[in-house]
Amino acid sequence: MTKGKKSKGKGFKKILLAVILTVVVVGGIVAGILISGGKPADYGIALGGEYRDTMSPGRFTGKTAKSYWVAKQIPEVLDKVYCYCHCQENHGHKSLKTCFVDRHGSMCGVCMDEALMSYDLYKKGYGTKDIVKKVDASFSKKFKH
Repeated sequence: MTKGKKSKGKGFKKILLAVILTVVVVGGIVAGILISGGKPADYGIALGGEYRDTMSPGRFTGKTAKSYWVAKQIPEVLDKVYCYCHCQENHGHKSLKTCFVDRHGSMCGVCMDEALMSYDLYKKGYGTKDIVKKVDASFSKKFKH
């Protein structure tokens, strides 16, 4: 009987250890997301979820029109890009794509510059993950939280 009790105790300890490790790992992931402001900290967590269509570029001119045109061309890419004008925190935006579903992008040089950079990289053959990394590297230094 003593042997049976010891083996049950070891089994319980293993389960408890597994639960604790799971809580620590999941907690670390959640903390990383919260600390990073919701942007993809390790580039494996998808930002986005903006399902609305972007506005027509025909409503604008110049650089603004080109930015809205880009948003029509690569909405799935822009939906993964964090916007460094911090509109996610200040206006509830989901991603850079959200900036172009209304007039916000027309009044913000940061939004336009990020969209144009994203498109240039896309045209050069970069994948979404690499575009996000390069935009983050370029804009995070200029526009810190």
